[in-house]
Amino acid sequence: MVESTEDVAGRLFLAVGRLSRSLRQAGTPGPGHGSISALSTLVVLGPMRLGDLAAKEGVAAATMSRIVASLVDAGWASREPDPVDRRAWLATATPAGERMLLDLRSTRVHELQKRIDRLSPEHQAALGQALPALEALLAGEEA
Repeated sequence: MVESTEDVAGRLFLAVGRLSRSLRQAGTPGPGHGSISALSTLVVLGPMRLGDLAAKEGVAAATMSRIVASLVDAGWASREPDPVDRRAWLATATPAGERMLLDLRSTRVHELQKRIDRLSPEHQAALGQALPALEALLAGEEA
């Protein structure tokens, strides 16, 4: 029986969400997904205005302000006045924030690797073959 794309989309949505949550719970306690995503964006793209970071992350400015405040409180980010417009603020990942992200990724990737190792060789191969399609979804490309 061939599944419809709607069935595949629904199953994929649930599986990805549950796997992500399970990996977060399996590791050491840390920041939530929104904080991790925002901090990752700052690490990759460098200092950003809060409004630009909010737009990049797809959240409201007020939500991003709370996220950045929690990152600053934890020492994982800093807020500095924008040198171009002193009324605006730039958020920047700190070295401690970059280390925390690396440690967190390492822990979660290690946990994921343990789970993949428990799969049958056929399922492991299927995951490898599915990666280009999953990466295309993230890039907004058609596979």
